[in-house]
Amino acid sequence: VQLQASGGGLVQSGGSLRLSCTASGFSLESYAIGWFRQAPGKEREAVSCISGEDDSTHYRDAVKGRFTISRDSARNTVYLQMNGLKPEDTGVYYCKATLNHQDSWGQGTLVTVSS
Repeated sequence: VQLQASGGGLVQSGGSLRLSCTASGFSLESYAIGWFRQAPGKEREAVSCISGEDDSTHYRDAVKGRFTISRDSARNTVYLQMNGLKPEDTGVYYCKATLNHQDSWGQGTLVTVSS
């Protein structure tokens, strides 16, 4: 099970980025996928997730209305569209795939939002 997170970068406040979480060697179809972030000096926190059963989605309050998680089964990828970025969104973003209570993490991708 290998996950690849990508799409991070440097963006000005108010800008947008789209993160991708792509799987190799297995299908993400039935996995719950979560996006997490870790800011410098802070603990990792959950940002958003999409259910492996019905694709229902959840967001932390701080990103509601700005971030959208979605699944593209044909590309075996889960996206996190981030709009209206704020400096406090800065951090390393990770994706996690969960199935049958087993977790697999991808490496992080750095998002930096300048004020």
